[in-house]
Amino acid sequence: MIVLNIGISSCLIGKNVRYDGRHKRDHFLTETLGKFVTWIPVCPEVECGLPVPREAMRLVGTPDTPRLVTRTTKQDHTKRMTGWAKKKVRDLEAKDLCGFVFKSRSPSSGMERVKIYDINNRSVRMGKGIFAMAFMSAFPQIPVEDEGRLHDPDIRENFIERIFTFRRWKDLIAAGKTINGLIRFHSVHKYLIMAHSPEHLRKLGKMVAGAKKEQPSVLFDSYGSELMNALKLRSTVKKNTNVLQHMLGYFKKQLNADEKKELLDTISNYHKGLVPLIVPITLLNHYTLKYKEPYLRTQIYLHPHPVELMLRNHV
Repeated sequence: MIVLNIGISSCLIGKNVRYDGRHKRDHFLTETLGKFVTWIPVCPEVECGLPVPREAMRLVGTPDTPRLVTRTTKQDHTKRMTGWAKKKVRDLEAKDLCGFVFKSRSPSSGMERVKIYDINNRSVRMGKGIFAMAFMSAFPQIPVEDEGRLHDPDIRENFIERIFTFRRWKDLIAAGKTINGLIRFHSVHKYLIMAHSPEHLRKLGKMVAGAKKEQPSVLFDSYGSELMNALKLRSTVKKNTNVLQHMLGYFKKQLNADEKKELLDTISNYHKGLVPLIVPITLLNHYTLKYKEPYLRTQIYLHPHPVELMLRNHV
């Protein structure tokens, strides 16, 4: 079984660490996704030494160098938080993280769209929470999201797809940076990457083709960075339809007329928005097993995450 350690804002798994002494437990994260990941909880405010309950805080200043200030008494906790954050990201290096779920709009943990105020208490800009900013700077390849955005089915599916891919990438690195290993990895992820960015797939393909010309450390760093950048791009109905049609091509000689029509109609219905992605995927998996198609049996695109999560039922 794949082991994924995922960082998470502590309040999202039910810990009473918020400024008001409460939590923001997210049932999808704890009860559904939690069956497949190990949560590594982090609460910047409590871990940097602030009490529960405590005065609410906000960001003041500029997006690049925001200050963390209490709303009423105007106490500045910036130095305390930034000092703790630098140490925390070093500690997290040992946790083998494959992702992080932040608390939305938090002045310490919000990954984006955090209000930044001016000296007149007017919200004038949007930025990132101080700890989230430090984390994303230290680990640019690790997939991150906030729990608010994960309510969107497309964003949810994308994030979970990325954390499982990142786990497989880390496993490849741990097994040794070999050209043959990279070729196999690229091959089985071909259609998954295509569904996000055909342009990145071409670029990654060129890296693999010229692998012997590069130092392994340079090659793997470049490939890993491009891979995760590709998967950040949302797959769309148009791009998924393109992938499904490519896969259909593997069955030209096997499918009878009725089977071919059924698959073509199913792909068309998905393209028109009449059925979710899971419908053509299920049919392709059926024919892949029925006709023992060797290449498609290896494709991560057909099974990128546990079916129990039912992510493709809603996209």
